[in-house]
Amino acid sequence: MENEFHRYYKERVIPALQKLHSYKNVHQIPKVEKVVINTSVGSQSDVKQALEEAKAELALIAGQRPVERLAKKSISNFKLRKGQAIGAKVTLRGERMYEFLERFIKAALPRIRDFRGVSPRCFDNHGNYTLGISDHSIFPEIELDKIKRNVGFDVTIVTTARTDEEAKSLLSEMGMPFSDRARKLATASSSGGEPAAQPA
Repeated sequence: MENEFHRYYKERVIPALQKLHSYKNVHQIPKVEKVVINTSVGSQSDVKQALEEAKAELALIAGQRPVERLAKKSISNFKLRKGQAIGAKVTLRGERMYEFLERFIKAALPRIRDFRGVSPRCFDNHGNYTLGISDHSIFPEIELDKIKRNVGFDVTIVTTARTDEEAKSLLSEMGMPFSDRARKLATASSSGGEPAAQPA
């Protein structure tokens, strides 16, 4: 069954991007390829227990079982051995990816305290966007009274865009609240004009 957010991308985002960038071919229009969620507990004193808790929380948030990530080298200061499990990763594609993006953009991000939008400077020059989340309790799936420790993680949105500008347009049209875009809309509103949608 097709996710509502996926349908929104096809019906609203694709035409908007085609108009904005004058794509001649529908296959040129960028799309989200996958979403990768990473977390590391290597700095925790009880790595094994912390990893089990992080994996459980990540599975709740992503709706998919995470895989363990291993240490690439030994670091004596952190009591880490090469090959030791120190993190977890989830890679989302297809409908599950769209489902996560919808929850992430519409429900989780606005719950961040004093939220003023996400930074537009987190692109990697290849059309991919990585955002660090320091508190996993922003996700509605997490029950606050059951949190044993805070789990931070990175969310990487991998797109087929050729440039960061195209990727930003794609994510903006999908509802990603970039901080510079929010400022532009606020300025337009305070100047008396309608806060018209602005190209990213």
